[in-house]
Amino acid sequence: MPRDMFSTAERAVFRRLRSPEKIQRFLDDLAYNKERGGPTCRSPRRVLRDRTGHCMEGALFGAAALRMLGHPPLLLDLEAVRDDDHVLAIFRLRGCWGAVAKSNFSGLRYREPVYRTLRELVMSYFEHYYNLRREKTLRNYSRPVNLLRFDRIAWMTAEEDVWPVPEYLCAIRHTPVLPPRMVRYLGRVDARLFSAGLMGRAV
Repeated sequence: MPRDMFSTAERAVFRRLRSPEKIQRFLDDLAYNKERGGPTCRSPRRVLRDRTGHCMEGALFGAAALRMLGHPPLLLDLEAVRDDDHVLAIFRLRGCWGAVAKSNFSGLRYREPVYRTLRELVMSYFEHYYNLRREKTLRNYSRPVNLLRFDRIAWMTAEEDVWPVPEYLCAIRHTPVLPPRMVRYLGRVDARLFSAGLMGRAV
């Protein structure tokens, strides 16, 4: 059982995360990991201990917490141009998709499970996915990746960084969100949405 991989104190934290919304609140309350000591890819155990995480680490924690609720631990990678990729921990309720996520941009976090397809879920992030030059940067998305394939490296509890997970996410095939010919017609993000997305951003 997944819960058997964690200590009594760690399981107590997971028991309080009784819904995807509570998992998202936990992620929102974590300090944003700016990786000033160098790149990291902490396991959920280390995220719990250090109380910090960035996008990838938040997605791993979210997938572990969803697994504790009985969901498969699924990640989905969003691929961008002139910007960082973003990783979601996705879940399905009553036939519809939702997501939990850690982000330094306020619009790239939680999604209610109301999206009938993964493309619908992904496109809900399109207008909120932009860089500091106000360019809309989302271009592709991966298929869902079940982290059961990484149980062999103890992705939930490892003390070393779990780089095989993001390396795999980057290597698999991604699906475009729009035809290349449409890119030239994309407008810049308006000032109000840009400012809203930066609210609470760690610098």
